[in-house]
Amino acid sequence: MVALARTSNTGFLERMSELLGRVDYRLATDPGDREEIFKLRYSAYRREESIKPNSGQTFADDYDEKGNVGLFGVYIDGRLAASVRIHIATKSDPVCPSLGPFEDVLSAELEAGKTIVDSTRFVTDRLLSQELTGLPHMALRLCWQAVEFVSADHFLAAVRPEHQAFYRRTFGHKLICPARTYPLLKTPICLMSVGYGEAVDDVYRRYGFYRSTVFERRMLFGGIVSQRAARSEIVPGFLKVINGRKADIVPTSQAS
Repeated sequence: MVALARTSNTGFLERMSELLGRVDYRLATDPGDREEIFKLRYSAYRREESIKPNSGQTFADDYDEKGNVGLFGVYIDGRLAASVRIHIATKSDPVCPSLGPFEDVLSAELEAGKTIVDSTRFVTDRLLSQELTGLPHMALRLCWQAVEFVSADHFLAAVRPEHQAFYRRTFGHKLICPARTYPLLKTPICLMSVGYGEAVDDVYRRYGFYRSTVFERRMLFGGIVSQRAARSEIVPGFLKVINGRKADIVPTSQAS
């Protein structure tokens, strides 16, 4: 039984490493790229009936325009396969989607100087996710890079209750607030968190493909930190880390 489990895990890691070779992560700054992501997002949320329909068939909000956010596309062989939105929140720049509904849980942490990575609007292309079962991990790897880049005290997962097990199993997330109403969504959302220091050893032991280089992380998230450098006294803490298609909402996005 143990031997079979090891063989299965080895096969999974090999498939993920092969898929990673086809992945391109892009920070969406071009209006056309952003529009494509908003349409993928809309398709995913409408399929789950999590949002109301609209004539433009896009799903975006004010948090997509904040100074501490990165809107990312995950491309497989040049095709948009997934997207996730990542906010890096600190005491000096506390804006993040989860702060609104969970202010009573998060405000004290931010005031204490904790760094939060809030990953939301996590969606995948429906057809590609059926073809590539490891696609969610490719997007989660991007979130994990942000967590490592800033040595986050809190890697948040705002998720539906039925998706808690996925995050507990993958990263060791713990529930820090039970489900409550979440803006723009019909389904109540709970909040989970895990710190980089708590999770890093186990993540790399089980999922070697989550590893990345300093250069890769800096290319993806250095711009977000740079935007905040002029107004953030906490930047030295970051620099130490540096020295429509059918779509599916994956566990975070169904909640976020």
